[in-house]
Amino acid sequence: MEVFLIYSANQSFLSKAIKCYTKETYNHVSIALDKDLAQTYSFGRKKVTNPLIGGFVQEDFWDPFFLTSQCAIYSLEVTNEQYQAMTAVINYFDSNKQLFQYNFLGLLALSLKLNIEREHAFFCSEFIATLLAESNIADFSKKHHFVTPKDILELQIFEKVYEGQVINYLVSKEDDALINIMTT
Repeated sequence: MEVFLIYSANQSFLSKAIKCYTKETYNHVSIALDKDLAQTYSFGRKKVTNPLIGGFVQEDFWDPFFLTSQCAIYSLEVTNEQYQAMTAVINYFDSNKQLFQYNFLGLLALSLKLNIEREHAFFCSEFIATLLAESNIADFSKKHHFVTPKDILELQIFEKVYEGQVINYLVSKEDDALINIMTT
């Protein structure tokens, strides 16, 4: 089974501020349980128009906010047990999403290298690190609230499958699906 990490960058103020600090091309990471990105999860803005209200989200890459964003997509082959563990963790977060909030304080603490642990609060890479650890996919040598998107890639367990605009990836997957339908 395959899962996908989506690294993205958009033109929002918060995205630009994080990029200014990290100097990285991509500053947001999500995980998709399918290659079409229909089941994509992370911690981020709950409404694309308001970056201050954040938490656990299922992202819709067909939303105009994301379509023109640049992204890099990486695949990872996982066992059935790892996939089941991952979906169980995601289902827990989804069923209890009202308990969770975006960890703005943790993001600031990370930039200042302060050890501030918060219950029920995550930023994107903190969530992905937790998910990978809880699913027995990866272990990190530091606490999850110190894990950056770059740290996750440095595990070198992922294979890049795409880089470019989100819309081009989504359209290519729709074309693939249409070709499969027509040839069967």
